Parts: sequence; structure tokens; C-alpha cells
Amino acid sequence: MEIGGTLIAGPATGPLKGDIVVPGDKSMSHRAVMLASLADGVTEIHGFLPGEDNISTARMFIDMGVKIEWLNDEKTSLRVFGVGLHGLKQPVNVLNAGNAGTCVRLMTGVLAGQSFSSTMSGDASLCKRPMKRVVDPVRKMGAIVEGREGGELLPIIITGGKLKAIHHVSEVASAQVKSCVLLAGLYADGVTTVNEPKPTRDHTERMLPLFGQPVEVADDGTISLFPTDKLTAPATNVVIPADPSSACFFAVAASLVEGSDVTLKSIGINDRRDGWRRVMIGMGAALTLENEDKVGEEPVADVRVTSGGLHGMFVHPDDVPDAIDEFPVLFAAAALADGEFVLEDAEELRVKESDRISAMANALSAAGADITEKPDGAVIRGLASLRGDADVDALGDHRIAMAMAVVAQRAEGEIRIHNAAAIATSFPNFVTLAQSIGMNVRWADEN
Repeated sequence: MEIGGTLIAGPATGPLKGDIVVPGDKSMSHRAVMLASLADGVTEIHGFLPGEDNISTARMFIDMGVKIEWLNDEKTSLRVFGVGLHGLKQPVNVLNAGNAGTCVRLMTGVLAGQSFSSTMSGDASLCKRPMKRVVDPVRKMGAIVEGREGGELLPIIITGGKLKAIHHVSEVASAQVKSCVLLAGLYADGVTTVNEPKPTRDHTERMLPLFGQPVEVADDGTISLFPTDKLTAPATNVVIPADPSSACFFAVAASLVEGSDVTLKSIGINDRRDGWRRVMIGMGAALTLENEDKVGEEPVADVRVTSGGLHGMFVHPDDVPDAIDEFPVLFAAAALADGEFVLEDAEELRVKESDRISAMANALSAAGADITEKPDGAVIRGLASLRGDADVDALGDHRIAMAMAVVAQRAEGEIRIHNAAAIATSFPNFVTLAQSIGMNVRWADEN
């Protein structure tokens, strides 16, 4: 995908050192703006991630009549003047999600309950991603959804209305699907329940009670929402922890570069987002938690990472959903580990912003790594270093671009990463923070 932007990375010129404050959690930023917009009252949000994906979510609600005030120039703090569950106005124009899959899938649930029709679309990449997984359940609840390939692909037109509750058994372990159904359940007559094949990130279930909407999770994993027909702005500010997905890039870099010692501050360590750390510990990484605390309903801690010899492993299937977004950079770690790294049961990686299995296999192979694709994962045989001196294509996928910038720190020559501009969607200041701890990475136009 041609979107421009070339990163030039590696090799590192010395150990990586320092403390890093990564931006707020991307997933929680989406959900905080959504629930604040649908609540009665005014909500202040701090720690918001001002990436293009989250800005797309905020813009959608602005287009439907919600007033949002940015409280600082960095757009990490905002005040949302909620209009209530039934206060959104029909948008005049198409609601554009840009590259944000979380935005468009969760918004499918919100828009399914509205008394008007609306159209959602996105960029070329998002228009290729599967939407049937969220379209089917909201149709069963009573919404009318039309679109390309019968609603399988964007753009889609959603005509909402009074919904009926369903029991949804998800075929894929996807927090986006679960959250879509729960958000639609706010507008449904009856109790909406969801079962997943494996537990996924639970930010929606944790955040809804902050806005006065109870959610029950049974011992067997069944999630139940009893709609109260009202959300209320919290009495205190909503504070978003630092994003573990963003932290993982620096954790891997520090593990790979000899002599490194990096502390990642106030990172979310929710079990459903902590799979990356479990995998890295399984690979022998030296990670320690310090200053454990809680922000709202989310556990956080400083994560200290020192360099150490990594080894291969077989990734337990139960850890796959909890590390699904981090596998591109975990592939980078595996490429430089001792022994064989095997990932299975991760076919969901093929329907992200790119086919991340294929994209990482091609990029790592071009840099000299030993990686073999599998239909649902990969086998990576670690090497002492990569030859580098390669041109690779990030395919417009932010995580591919940043993962290759990390692996380049242990390459013998520079890696030029093309079509990397999508980093702005999730981590606008990645390069600045990377440089602050000593990573060798820069934009090509900085020469």
C-alpha cells in the first residue's frame, strides 16, 4: 500500500538507556470517547492517545453533534459534552474511520441503536478488512446493514432502531466483536449476552460500569449486559494508562541490545493485554514490575527491561489473543533469539491492517532472518544478527514499520522501511521516544 514515509533504522550504536512515558492506551482511548459521548453530563479524559485512529473516533461523534474541547495542544486531554444514549444526530456526511478498525467495528454497535441511517467508510486498507463478524450480530438484533459484498466490506450503511437482545457466541476471539455487541446491547430490549472462544481484552466491560452501566461476567466467561437505558458521566476524570502495545516495541529493543536498561512508566498490565509480557518472559527476557498501582479499573506498573539472552519457544494458544497486536515485534525478538520460535492459532493476524504474518515474513527475510510462514502463524529460527542493508515495505501498517525499526537495532547494516507513515495512526511520537533512549532510527527526510 503506497502511503509514503521512509524510516531508516539501525544498527544501534550503544546500549539503550532511560525512562519512557509512552502514549495512552489506544483501545481505551476509543472506548472512553464513545462512552463519554453517549453519557449524560460532561466527562474529562486524560491520557488520551492523539493518534489518527482515535481522532477519527472523536471526529465521528463531533459529526453527530457531540461537543469536544481539547484541553491542551498535544490533544492528550479533552472534555466531552455527552448527549446521552439517544441524543446523537444524523450525520450529514459519510463517517470516515480512516485506518481505525476498532473505531468502525465498535461504532457498528453504536449506530445499530440509533433512530437514523448513517454510512461508514475508511481508507483503502480498512475497506479490505472483514466486517461480517460485526454486521451479522447487529442484524440479528434488528439493525439493517447494507454495503459491499452484502455488508462484508466498507462502506456500509446502517439503519438503526429499537433492538432486541441476543445471546452471541463469537466464532473468533475478538474484543472488537464482543464490544460491538455489548454497545448495541445498550439499546436492546432484554439482556444481551456474549460468549467467546477465548477471553479477549476486557476494557469495555471495565469501563461501562464507570458510566453507570453494570456488566456481569460469569464463571464460565459469559458476559451479560442488563441495559439501564442511560449512561452517566463519571464523577471523577477518566484517566487512561500507558499503552502496553506501544511499550512492547521498546521492551523488545532493550532486550536485544546488549547493556540496555530501560524503564517503561505506568504501563497497563491488564491480564488481557499482558500476553506480550508473558511471551517475552517465556523467551527469557529480563522484565520486572515496579510501582504497581491502579488507574480507574485498570492495573498499571512500571516495567523495567534489561538486556538478556532470548531463546525460542512455543507460544501457548491461550496467550495468542492477549498478544495479538504485539506479534509483529515479537517476531522481531524471535528472529534474534537462540533457537526456534513457533506461533500457531494466530490466523487473525492475516486480517489486520495488513496480512501481518506475510508482511513480517517478507520484511524479516529481506533483512536476513530465517522465518517460515504457516497458515495460522510462523516458525522463526533465531540468528545472532541480521545482515540488514535492506529495503522493506511496511505496507502502510504501523506495527510492521515499528517492528522492523526495532529489529534493525541488531542488524549489521541499515534497514530502510518504506510506506511507514501510518505510524501516525497509533504512535505519532515513536521516533522521538526511540531516539531519546538511544535507538538508531530516523525519518529519511531528516538527513
